[in-house]
Amino acid sequence: MRLLIVGLNYAPELTGIGKYTAEMAETLVAQGHEVRVVCGQPYYPQWKIAKGYHAWRYASEERRGVHLRRVPLWVPRVPSGAKRLLHLASFALGALPALAAQVRWRPQVVMCIAPSLMSAPGALLLARASGAKAWLHIQDYEVDAAFELGMIRGERARRYALAVERWLLGRFEVVSSLSDKMVQRAVQKGVDPLKAWCLANWVDTRVISPLPQASPYRRIMGLDQPVAQTVVLYAGNMGAKQGLEVVADAALALKRRDDISFVFCGNGPTQAQLQQRCTGLKNCHFIPLQPAERLNDLLNLADIHVLPQRGGAADLVMPSKLGGMLASGRAIVAMACPGTELFNVVAPRGVTIPPEDAPALVAAIEALAADPARRVALGKAAREYAERALSGEMVLGGLDAKLRALAGQHEASGDESAGGAVVEAAVVGSTTQEPVVAVSLESTQVD
Repeated sequence: MRLLIVGLNYAPELTGIGKYTAEMAETLVAQGHEVRVVCGQPYYPQWKIAKGYHAWRYASEERRGVHLRRVPLWVPRVPSGAKRLLHLASFALGALPALAAQVRWRPQVVMCIAPSLMSAPGALLLARASGAKAWLHIQDYEVDAAFELGMIRGERARRYALAVERWLLGRFEVVSSLSDKMVQRAVQKGVDPLKAWCLANWVDTRVISPLPQASPYRRIMGLDQPVAQTVVLYAGNMGAKQGLEVVADAALALKRRDDISFVFCGNGPTQAQLQQRCTGLKNCHFIPLQPAERLNDLLNLADIHVLPQRGGAADLVMPSKLGGMLASGRAIVAMACPGTELFNVVAPRGVTIPPEDAPALVAAIEALAADPARRVALGKAAREYAERALSGEMVLGGLDAKLRALAGQHEASGDESAGGAVVEAAVVGSTTQEPVVAVSLESTQVD
C-alpha cells in the first residue's frame, strides 16, 4: 500500500518522536509498503539545524527505502512558548506545498504525527483530495501540556485551542496514542471510541539488554575508583516536561555520600540551567549525547534509572525513554501519581514517588543503593515486561495489520484484532529514545 506520513521530526534525529517515526516508516517499507514522509529539517534535541541541512530549503532524501521531502523550518535557539508556536507554524506552512505535490501519488493512508497538531489540517486536506484514509497518531497532547506546564497562559486561549483540537480530532478515521490512558483522553475529547486505537512506542529488546559485565562507561568515567559507585542515571532530553531540577536537588542532598554518583546524559533547552544548578557538586557528571551504537552500554551504566516528570504532564505524555530503561534490566525510580499510566507500568516492577518531590527521590535512591538484591529483582521484572509487552515485532506487526484493514486490503481478522488487544496492553514508551548521537565519551564534571 501507499502510505504518506506527515511529521515534524525524523531521523537522523535519534531521540524522541523522530526516532520512532523513522523506525516505523522503515519497518513498513520492509513489510512491503511504499512509504513517503514529509518532515522538517533535523534539529532535535539540540534545537539547532543539523550539519549538512538547511533551514530554509526544500530537499529530497532517500533513507533506507523511505522517500523524504524535507521542508523549511524555523528553529528558535531558546524555545519559549510563543517561539514554539512560531516554530510549529513554520513547519505546518512549509509542509503545505509538499503535501499538495503528493495528490497525484494518491496515498491510501495519510498519517499525521502529533506534535505538531498544526500539521493536521494539511494532512486532512491531502487525504480528502486523494481519497485516502486519515490517521492521527498522538505522541503527546501538546495543547494540554502547553497550558498545564505554563508554556502558554490564558483561559480564553485555552478554550479556543481545545475547541480547535476537538474539531480536528473528529475528522480522522483513526486516532491513536501511546497508552490506554492517552487513548481514553482522546475519547474524552470527542473521538469515537471505535476510531481510537492504542499504538505504543516500542523497544528493540535484542539491542537493549542487560550486560553480563559492568558497563565500559564505569571505567571511562572513573566511576569504579576509588570507591565502587551506585550510579543514578538520567539519559534523555533536558526540557521543561522533565523537571530535572528535582534530580539536581537530590544530588545536592546526597553530596556527602561518596558511594552514589549522578550521571546526566543528553541535551535540551534546560541543560545550561541544570548544569548551573549542579555547580560544585562532585557527585554529578554530565556527558553529551552518545552514539546510538553505545546506547546499551550507556543504559547499563545505571544501577538506578531515574525518570522525573512534572505533575502537570500526567497522562499527557508517555516518556519514551522508559522502554529502554525497562529493557536494560535495571531498577527504576519514576515520578508518577497513582492512577496514571506511568504509575501502573512502573509500580509493579520499580519504585514510584510523587512528582517534584526531592526528599522522596533521595529516600528511594538511598534505599535502593543499600539493597542490591532488590535492585536485581526489580531489574528482572522490568526486563520481563519489556520482552512481553514492548517488542518491536509485536507492536509494529499490529500496526501493519491495522493499516491494511484501514486501507481495505483485507478485513480485520481475528489475528489482527488479537494483535490490537496485545498492543493495548503495551502502554509505555520506549527508548531507544533516547539513543543518542555523536560525540565524546569523556565525562565533564561540573565544578
